[in-house]
Amino acid sequence: MDLRSVVDGVLSDLEIAIEEADAEITFAELPVLWGDPVQFRQLFQNLLGNAFKFRVPDRKPVIQIGVTLEVGDEAMAIESDFAPNELWCVTVEDNGIGFDQVYADRIFGIFQRLHGRSEYEGTGVGLAVCKKIVEQHDGTIEAESDVGAGARFVMRFPKR
Repeated sequence: MDLRSVVDGVLSDLEIAIEEADAEITFAELPVLWGDPVQFRQLFQNLLGNAFKFRVPDRKPVIQIGVTLEVGDEAMAIESDFAPNELWCVTVEDNGIGFDQVYADRIFGIFQRLHGRSEYEGTGVGLAVCKKIVEQHDGTIEAESDVGAGARFVMRFPKR
């Protein structure tokens, strides 16, 4: 599955939101990964959609998608039958409202919300779906953030 094609499709879906917010979205060369393109499209739709939803008012949204290949000891964190010493590390980072790092694990639970419905719309299932998709592809996902300083989602997938 061509990750660039997946991201291009999501950016096309978000074209109006990107233009209205004057958002800046950058990404490096994206690899071909093993996986279901429909599920990966949902994964990136949720992550990029959250970057727009949880942006700081009056601040231009800046979103970066990065990819690195981890080799050796770094890659041993994931148990997999496929290339256990090589992992694609895919990051999605924004400059939004962020969240307190103590909630980093909680946000992946179903129906878990850090903000009330009156503040931000949504059902509280988007990141739970992301976690499920990543795990179905033998990967891991974690979140890093500080309040007011944006969020960074780090996904690791075995290279196949």
